[in-house]
Amino acid sequence: MQRRDLLRLAAAPLVGPALVRSTIAAPADALVERLRAGGVVLLLRHATTDPGVGDPPGFRLDDCSTQRNLSDPGRQLAQRIGAWARTHGLVPARVRSSAWCRCVDTARLAFGNVEPWPALNSFFGEDAARQRQTAALATAAATIPAGRFEVWVTHQVNITALTGQFADMGAGCVIEGRPGAPVRVFGAFALS
Repeated sequence: MQRRDLLRLAAAPLVGPALVRSTIAAPADALVERLRAGGVVLLLRHATTDPGVGDPPGFRLDDCSTQRNLSDPGRQLAQRIGAWARTHGLVPARVRSSAWCRCVDTARLAFGNVEPWPALNSFFGEDAARQRQTAALATAAATIPAGRFEVWVTHQVNITALTGQFADMGAGCVIEGRPGAPVRVFGAFALS
């Protein structure tokens, strides 16, 4: 990864729209070291999609052609995220994703293997699922041991419910779970 990308990563919480309303700023080197130390999640919103909000009426999870999918720039961004991780020797212990094709594709293009996990599925318009899924994510984040980190690829509504933050497509944050307490946001992640 080029130095300019790392500088953008470090500056994202301060000047970029990648993660707004964030009071947590961490330089790129600090994020890398925190991921290496483990016990955390790199929580990402899927990469850039074709224009639109949500999915077309009647979309199906088992048919990507019925969903809003990654655009060419989104596929390139997902590949750059993976290249950034490999450049820093960051190998997640597990890569989990929402079942939506744009999330699975982001995770696969960046990291290879991916496990769909219903807790990461969008609950846009489904308030009943919000609490259940957010609690499952917070609980799982608190069980990741030191020396390991996971990558979770999901949707903006899930990130906001879990962290109180808003992430642009392809951006996210490093979070740490705490038993019985809200997750802690360590720092914002964004590549351009």
